[in-house]
Amino acid sequence: MTGTLAIIQARMSSSRLPGKVLMDIGGQPMLMRVIERVNQAKLINRILVATSTDPTDDTLNQWCENNKVDCFRGSMQDVLDRFYQAARTMNADRVVRITADCPVIDPYLIDSTILACIEQNVDFAATRLPPPFHRTYPIGLDVEVSTFAALERAWRETKTTPEREHVFPYLYDQPGRFKIHILNHEPDYGSSRWTVDTAEDLELIREIYQRFLPRVDFRWMEILDLMEREPKLMEMNSAVKHKSYLDVDERGGSA
Repeated sequence: MTGTLAIIQARMSSSRLPGKVLMDIGGQPMLMRVIERVNQAKLINRILVATSTDPTDDTLNQWCENNKVDCFRGSMQDVLDRFYQAARTMNADRVVRITADCPVIDPYLIDSTILACIEQNVDFAATRLPPPFHRTYPIGLDVEVSTFAALERAWRETKTTPEREHVFPYLYDQPGRFKIHILNHEPDYGSSRWTVDTAEDLELIREIYQRFLPRVDFRWMEILDLMEREPKLMEMNSAVKHKSYLDVDERGGSA
């Protein structure tokens, strides 16, 4: 068994910022920054990039080959199938979903979520549920952990397009269907936006990295401290509207 497999969901055809996953952040493509951060998590046994078989993702697959990063290619529209097939191929018993538009993902928070899934003996643990649900961690620290058994059941039973595009909604959109655990933080920082979906988001993340490099192990609380010292940073992407999991990209997929 692979044990705990981190699957980083990535594609080149983002609807709002095409090609963003390979755009530069402090001298490295965004995807490499995500991999660097995920690789610091102590409870991850293996990392895999999951992209699509669409020709638009050939460049992404080639980048993975050139950088010796494991890459799995599957359906563009049915991301749940892509995840399931990747996890099945790797013989994983637990899957961590990370999207490639979260370059400040916190490895310690990844470990905390994995540990919660194990210790609470649940099917699914996460740092947030997407809108319309509430969240208390900043957008961009999104970690979802599922047992392979729960992923397989979702793969078999999920029918709707939004649920198959966003992978895990079937596990939490009906109370009682699965055992779930959501990590919450007090105070609530759920309105902070540290993901990359637009040019404004990218500029903010570049500024954050500029403040910390050459360090790549900065914690999310250090970013909060930075924002308090430089409140103008928060204004850079304050007008960006976050998407709901009910939104479906016409080309399929996310990240």
